[in-house]
Amino acid sequence: MRRHSTVALTLVMFTLALATVAMAADSNVGTWKLNIAKSKFESGPAPKGFTVTIQAQDNGVRYVLDGVDDQGKAMHQEWTVKYDGKDYPLTGDPSVDTAAFKRIDANTADFVLKKRGKEASKGREVISTDGKRMTVTESGKNDKGETITDTMVFDKQ
Repeated sequence: MRRHSTVALTLVMFTLALATVAMAADSNVGTWKLNIAKSKFESGPAPKGFTVTIQAQDNGVRYVLDGVDDQGKAMHQEWTVKYDGKDYPLTGDPSVDTAAFKRIDANTADFVLKKRGKEASKGREVISTDGKRMTVTESGKNDKGETITDTMVFDKQ
């Protein structure tokens, strides 16, 4: 009887360890609120605010962004990606229609946003070591062909 208890306990501990590793692989999962004061927008006026909810899903993540743009209009965007560098549909943003993400490490992912197959912008999403802050740096070209960079800082809710 004692042997079965030990095997069962070992299996439970192994399952918990695997769950912990899986959770660590998606450190960006959760709800994140844009911290406008700590963010910098070279691309134009800052939005009034938004929240991004990130959920683990099928070896990747699902993003849902809701907020208010600089004109006071409601924003809603959604995309689901795997960390394989392939393009996946993005809805709700007229300037892009696909997103591709690639995991660099447990706290970092690179991304490319495209419109009709052409790169619109690219960037990096980094989760702080304490898991409380996400910094997204995104670069693209303005109408003059100059590279501009937005740095968005999010606080975990």
